[in-house]
Amino acid sequence: MPPLPFSTLTIDALRACYASGTVRPSDVIEEILARIAADADNPVWISRVSDDALRERARRLDAMKAADGAERMALFGMPFAVKDNIDVAGLPTTAACPDFAYLPARSAATVERLEAAGAIVIGKTNLDQFATGLVGVRSPYGVPRNPIDGAYIPGGSSSGSAVAVAAGMAAFALGTDTAGSGRIPAGFNNVVGVKPTIGLASAAGVVPACQSLDCVSVLALSVADGMRVLAAMAGPDERDPFSRTPPEGYAIDRVLTPAGFDFAVPAAKDLRFFGDAPYERLFGEAVARLESIGGRRRDIAFEPFAATGAILYSDAGVAERVAAVGDFLRDHPRSVLPVTREIIERGRNAAAADVYRARVRMAGLRSRAMAALDGTALLLVPTAPTIYRVADIERDPIALNANLGTYTNFVNLMDLAAIAVPSGFTAAGLPFGVTLIGRAFSEPLLAAIATAFCEASGIPTGAGMPGQPVASAVPSERPAT
Repeated sequence: MPPLPFSTLTIDALRACYASGTVRPSDVIEEILARIAADADNPVWISRVSDDALRERARRLDAMKAADGAERMALFGMPFAVKDNIDVAGLPTTAACPDFAYLPARSAATVERLEAAGAIVIGKTNLDQFATGLVGVRSPYGVPRNPIDGAYIPGGSSSGSAVAVAAGMAAFALGTDTAGSGRIPAGFNNVVGVKPTIGLASAAGVVPACQSLDCVSVLALSVADGMRVLAAMAGPDERDPFSRTPPEGYAIDRVLTPAGFDFAVPAAKDLRFFGDAPYERLFGEAVARLESIGGRRRDIAFEPFAATGAILYSDAGVAERVAAVGDFLRDHPRSVLPVTREIIERGRNAAAADVYRARVRMAGLRSRAMAALDGTALLLVPTAPTIYRVADIERDPIALNANLGTYTNFVNLMDLAAIAVPSGFTAAGLPFGVTLIGRAFSEPLLAAIATAFCEASGIPTGAGMPGQPVASAVPSERPAT
């Protein structure tokens, strides 16, 4: 087959090819299969739709295009990956625990909506077991290799989903995000991570971590792609008890970037980078970049956010994880990784009164945090304070994982929305990202500002393909691909 006329699997690139008639969904699937085969030793996937089934799905879309049916489908022919704690009918759901596996008869609500929009499920991706971790190495299926530098962790828990997008195996991927699981891997793989408001996209068909906090997130190569996917999968769902209807006038694609806006930044004394000077410098550059596109900086105390985040993995905070999978851990103690079991089992130490005390404390902290954000469009934070080597995490799996949640753990506890975007590279070629955080249902405003931020930074996303850069402008610190 001659080279396909696209170098990256963005929605715009594929749409243009489909519209011109130069490429069919069948061609894209063949390219995806070739890319997966070329990286076969990388444990990105736990299970995949069979090659024959993928080709048949693509052929049906080919015929639909010929009949102009694609005009009605927002994600026509877009290949995507699904984190393996999200149900896809016909594929096992394992949550990265083989003995937990079951075969769902029905796909998760988000998957159903994306397929109805014309997208093609490629397979189920690797993750930190039971979505418990921000590192991406807690899986019996292996560690998905970070395509930018394999010595470093891919981030978790949506590790396989982020790697699949960064390495060009999918146009986008679904992850989940409770404590940062859709944002940390976005930052470490140089892609975009959209973490919507709790309940905006249904979590029906998702193995719960903390059900009241869980969000289905999107990993994509651009903010625009992430928001297109969110638009296709969002909406109320009676199967999800935490599903919510957006306020009147809410529309994902109708907000323009304001000419000027105030944004909050943690005060310098509150910023923590755990000795990572390059990340600290890059965050300073990110703040200046946001100012250059019309933002007005306001330093705020980060203490109420940090204190809230600390509650998430306290005994009281972990109690909800016991409610989700505690019975399985009790009945199958040898089926769960020791580090995963150690974290979740701590929730058994919490009495009901402890949980309610934590809720009252969080309410007070949230009140203080929202007062600090009053009058601002968003809070800008590093996506992660540093990045670790796989070997570092093997030596100290719990403390270093906790460090990574410094700027992510509080977000769902405070009912906030967030978009993680690439922001630069260290001199060693390691990716650095920032996250824009706003109030519930602020996705349109966050996306507009994030898009302007990305345009100002000119950072190509993903890891690139040999001879096919993902963007024409490559910053001087971009690692060779």
